[in-house]
Amino acid sequence: MLDGRIVDSIRPFRALVLGDFLLDSYTSGRVKRISPEAPVPVLEVLKQESRPGGAGNVVLNLTTLGAHVFAVGRIGADHEGEELKQRLQVADGSGLIIEPLYRTPVKNRLIADSQQLLRVDFETISPLPHSLEGGIVALLEKAIPTMEVVAVSDYGKGFLTPSILSQAIAIARQAKVPIIIDPKGIDFAKYRGATILKPNLSEAYVAAKLPHTATLDEVAAVLLDITQAELLLITRSEAGMTLFERDGGRHDFPVYSREVKDVTGAGDTVLAMISLGLAHRFDMAIAVQLANIAAGVSVERLGCVQVTLPEIAQRLHG
Repeated sequence: MLDGRIVDSIRPFRALVLGDFLLDSYTSGRVKRISPEAPVPVLEVLKQESRPGGAGNVVLNLTTLGAHVFAVGRIGADHEGEELKQRLQVADGSGLIIEPLYRTPVKNRLIADSQQLLRVDFETISPLPHSLEGGIVALLEKAIPTMEVVAVSDYGKGFLTPSILSQAIAIARQAKVPIIIDPKGIDFAKYRGATILKPNLSEAYVAAKLPHTATLDEVAAVLLDITQAELLLITRSEAGMTLFERDGGRHDFPVYSREVKDVTGAGDTVLAMISLGLAHRFDMAIAVQLANIAAGVSVERLGCVQVTLPEIAQRLHG
């Protein structure tokens, strides 16, 4: 069991967040009737709000945990991009480039009585133009050596090209800055050399190209071989998390949630808390337990939320 005093040892730290920045929109209301036009509920809208999502949610989680964050990504030359940048003013957003022909991704969730009815996505997945890659790499070469941790949030929108990923990992390794990656897709070879790779259960099986009859240990062995990551952390929803080491070590961590309302953004919360642990050079078992507690708090509330250190401390003293 964690010592509650661990929270008292947490200090401000420097983190770089690299990845896909999204705008999460929430349209909330109530349903009182079914439409006469089609057998679908009619949502009477009572409130609309937007928050940073994707890598933006990781930024907010990290700043809530006391980090000084440098954000590196792209936004479109549109209203959504401007709103996203405005809502990220708690961090240094000078690393957010504006790509004129790019549309800032928006995920609009329709919610009634605290239940998500539907999600409507506005996005165009497009790789970062080659002409912009050099500038991003130059930015990373300058910034990463000044950081205590690098968090990569890949939502598969095209910004994290193989070149940017390989360069970011190489720069971090050269500077001896730990780099943790929340991956996406089926090709995990592009994350080769990361300190920690953090897929969820389904992502892990798909990337390992193994059937669900395969054991988790078999999946982990394949992924560690492909990526040569130092550690592999597989998040398993209600089953908690499992940490695999290169030497074959396995550590299982149970979930700490009291009630699951919404899993939206829980992975971002875990990424932020593990980043905190890396920056503080905590034993990884301690970092994962803190992340498990933070994720448990996160899923008890609706939408993407930021978990605070006092909330973590309260659970520890619980």
